[in-house]
Amino acid sequence: MLAQGDGVIIHVTSIQRELPLPESTTAYAAAKAALSTYSKSLSKEVSPKGVRVVRVSPGWIETEAAVALAERIAQDAGTDYAGGKQIIMESLGGIPIGRPSKPAEVANLIAFLASPLAATITGTEYVIDGGTVPVV
Repeated sequence: MLAQGDGVIIHVTSIQRELPLPESTTAYAAAKAALSTYSKSLSKEVSPKGVRVVRVSPGWIETEAAVALAERIAQDAGTDYAGGKQIIMESLGGIPIGRPSKPAEVANLIAFLASPLAATITGTEYVIDGGTVPVV
């Protein structure tokens, strides 16, 4: 039998589950939506047994692959890297903070959620997207 605080499961989903790009991310968005639903259901099952389940939903993250994408877009558009980033941000409907998140920022959120500081957090989702998903 598990005791309170024995574990945490953190699923990394994506804002794409809410804001899919029909021309490029439909399958990815559907998979992330399914993971999010599974995660919420799992939290109801295992949280009473001492296992917390949390979702982290990043927006555009400036990974090596994202940098390469922005560079390719910039080259195709005849602009620089900053211009390529701007094109991507506009395709997402804008990022109010004006930049993508850094991988370390997502890692810091995950580290917090896995720590004892978050001992009563379960069954919820944390969006880390610089404000991309509109709040209604």
